Amino acid sequence: MALSNIRREYRGQPLRESDASTSPFEQFTRWFDEVRDLEGDPTAMVLATATRDGRPAARMVLLKGVDERGFVFYTNYRSRKGREIGETRRASLLFYWPSLERQVRIEGVVDVVSDAESDAYFDSRPVESRWSVHASPQSDVIDSREQLEAAQEGARQRYDTNVPRPAWWGGYRVVPDQFEFWQGRPNRLHDRLRYVKSPEGWTRDRIAP
Repeated sequence: MALSNIRREYRGQPLRESDASTSPFEQFTRWFDEVRDLEGDPTAMVLATATRDGRPAARMVLLKGVDERGFVFYTNYRSRKGREIGETRRASLLFYWPSLERQVRIEGVVDVVSDAESDAYFDSRPVESRWSVHASPQSDVIDSREQLEAAQEGARQRYDTNVPRPAWWGGYRVVPDQFEFWQGRPNRLHDRLRYVKSPEGWTRDRIAP
């Protein structure tokens, strides 16, 4: 079958203004609560960044916190994503939940979370994951898988279970200035509600599919 002939029909429930919250954070929470037990990995999200001269990059990361301040994930600050965030202080997030034929797009500025927040999350991770943070020079070229595994073993021997969070690893918070909630609908007439932040608060409009 030609790729152009692969298609599916969307049968999602309507996304009406009368049913949607006036707060994008509340709307996100509603949708997340509906999919969290339906999706295998409901916190997975695409994080898109770009260099100062506009070269984009995207990858999957995991959402580790959300409130009215924004959306939090953790990484190596020296990684490619960390370097690009340092250049532009902007990012975009995309959640795709096929179980209910929904997407959420988020755009905003990026802040570094507090040391206390990063410490608390780092200490909550399995010890093997904490060793891996010390072992991996994320996004750098390495010689082999064996080199990586040897570095993790070195971290295990050095720290045992008392693993400190390195200063170059921690959290980022995407502080949204725009949301889009997309609901798949029949005949490609999808529902799209957009929320844009202004000095007066959030405004909501419907955009064409």
